[in-house]
Amino acid sequence: MAKKQASSPPAVRKLRADAQRNRERILEIARLAFRLHGAEASLDDIARQAGIGPGTLYRHFPTRDALIEAVYRSEVEKLTAASERCAATMPPLEALRAWMLLFIDHVADKRLIIPAMETVAGGSMRLIEGARGLIHGAFLTLVQRAIRNGDLRSDTEPDDFIRTLVGVFHTTALPGWEASARRIVDILIEGSRPKMYRF
Repeated sequence: MAKKQASSPPAVRKLRADAQRNRERILEIARLAFRLHGAEASLDDIARQAGIGPGTLYRHFPTRDALIEAVYRSEVEKLTAASERCAATMPPLEALRAWMLLFIDHVADKRLIIPAMETVAGGSMRLIEGARGLIHGAFLTLVQRAIRNGDLRSDTEPDDFIRTLVGVFHTTALPGWEASARRIVDILIEGSRPKMYRF
């Protein structure tokens, strides 16, 4: 009996790991499907491409809205995790710039799944507002780190960075918006530097 009980924890952990891998695979396939086909993407096709049965998909995501919301939330969580990696591996100012460029990539990707996000209850703005705290926290941490390091002026306001780059989202219908947004990153950083570091 004791031997049987000792063998059960690894089996539970394996099932949990399999379930997590299934979930991540579903989200990646769904992200691509919603980009290509909007909210009309077939859930059965998503399950088939993920190598699972429809029942497994519905156990993770009972409704189409739940799947769309999870796709967006997953992308925001990846962006937040990237801010932590940047902070852990780069000097403060370099980490801030690198993550701001990743944020622009996130905006570009979000633009492609907005049609699907608009179909969920409350629309895309509900999903965006729900994730705002994670993005705000990442900005705040990276800007404050650069301030403490002396790379940015002590009176630098992190929300100025947030408002400016969030505002970029409203220009995505214009040609060349991504190149413009990347230039804005450098303008924001350079304009917030102590005078001794400006060129």
